[in-house]
Amino acid sequence: MDDDRRLASGRAEWLCGLGWHAFAVGSLAEAVRSPGRDRCSACLIDAHLPDNGGRRVAEAMRAASPTAGIVAIVAPGDACPAWADAAACHPGADAELLAAIEAARDAALVRSTPCPAASRASAVIGSHPTLLHALDIARRIARTPATVLVTGESGTGKSLLAREIHAASGRRGRFVEVACGSLAEPLLESELFGHVAGAYTGASVDRDGRFLEADGGTIFLDEIATASPAMQVKLLRVLQEMEFEPVGSGRTHRVDARVILATNDNLESLVAAGRFRADLFWRINVVAIEMPPLRSRASDIPLLADHFLRKAAAHAGREVTGISAPAMTALCGHTWPGNVRELQHAVERAVFLGRGSLVDAADLPAAVLAGGRHASVVASPLKEALASPERQLILEALERSGWRRDLAARSLGINRTTLYKKLRRLGLDLGELQAAR
Repeated sequence: MDDDRRLASGRAEWLCGLGWHAFAVGSLAEAVRSPGRDRCSACLIDAHLPDNGGRRVAEAMRAASPTAGIVAIVAPGDACPAWADAAACHPGADAELLAAIEAARDAALVRSTPCPAASRASAVIGSHPTLLHALDIARRIARTPATVLVTGESGTGKSLLAREIHAASGRRGRFVEVACGSLAEPLLESELFGHVAGAYTGASVDRDGRFLEADGGTIFLDEIATASPAMQVKLLRVLQEMEFEPVGSGRTHRVDARVILATNDNLESLVAAGRFRADLFWRINVVAIEMPPLRSRASDIPLLADHFLRKAAAHAGREVTGISAPAMTALCGHTWPGNVRELQHAVERAVFLGRGSLVDAADLPAAVLAGGRHASVVASPLKEALASPERQLILEALERSGWRRDLAARSLGINRTTLYKKLRRLGLDLGELQAAR
C-alpha cells in the first residue's frame, strides 16, 4: 500500500519476480477493502500516509489475516511505528526489505500463536510440588526476554528445563547448547563468538560462533561457573549489549538471542570468594530457577522409571512390560546422587541386560540394590555419578571434532594419551560408537 500507485506497483512486480503472489493498492479505501479479498502473509504499508492511514490499514489487515506480518516503509532514520511488526527504509537495499518481510511474518506468527505451554506435553517429567513450581516459573517467563539462571545438582535436568523454556517462548530461531566446562578458554571464546581465518594456528577458514547461530533463538550456557575471569568480562558485555567480535576480527556482530545459563555450583559463594564477578552474577540472576534433586521428589521415581523403561525397550527392540515390585522398591530406596541421569542409566542398563519381560532387582546396578547404606553411597554411586558427565563430555567432543582424537583431546584441555586412558577406563570403543551414531 502506497499513495504513489506507480511505486506500489513496481514493488509488487519485483516481489512477483521473486516468487511471491503480490498485488498493489494505491488508495486508502482500496487498502481497507483488500484484506477481505485476499488473505495475506505480509503487508507493506507506507508509514507516511495521511490521516493516520498506516495504522488503519494495519488494523484492517490484522482483523482479516491475523498471521499477516506488517512492514512499515519509513524514511531513513525514522523508527518503526507501533502498529508495524518491522520496518524497511525507502530508498533502501532490496535485502533490507526482504529481511523486514521475513521478520514481520515471524513476529506475526508468534503474536497469533497461543502459548504452547498449555497444549504441549512437557519433556520435564514429574508431579512433585517442587518440580511443578520450577515448571510454573519457567512457563510464566518463557515469552519474556529475561535472562534465566537454572541451578541444581548435576543430572537434575537443567538442560531439559532450558529446552522447555525455549519451546514455550515462541522464538523461531534455534536452541543452541554450549557446555562451557568442556572447553579451554581460547577454544570456548572461538566456540561462542566464532573466529576469522588466521586468528590462531589451525584457523584456516572463518567460522560463525554459537551466539550467531542462536540469533532469533535461545543459547544455553551450561557450567557457567567454570568460565575464566577474562571470559566472564566478555560474557558480561554480550549479555548487556548483545554485541561481540569474532576472535581475530574487528567487526561487531549484534544478535537477538535469549540467554539461559546453568550451574551446579553456588555462585554467591564463588562471588564471596572472588572467583566469580559480582556484576556478572547480578546480571544473570534476573530469574533463578532451582531444579530439585531426585531424592527430594522420590514420589516421581516410578513415573520416571516407567518413562525410561519404555524408551530403552523401544531402542533395544525388546518387549519389556514393566518393573517388578522388588526392583521398584530398590529404585525408590536409593538416594540417587547422580539424580535423574543416574536413574535413566540404571533403568537402561536393566533393560539392556535383562532377559525377562519385567525388570527385576537382579538387573539393577549393585549401588541401587544397596539402597541408602553408607558404604554404597560413598563408593560406587559417587564413582558412577562422576563417570557419567565425563563420558558425555568426551562423546560430545569427539562428535564435534569428527571423531579425530587429537582435536577432541585439545578441545577438552588434555593430551591424546590422557584421552586414550579415559576411553579405556570408561569402556568406550570408538569404532562401535562411531558406527552407532
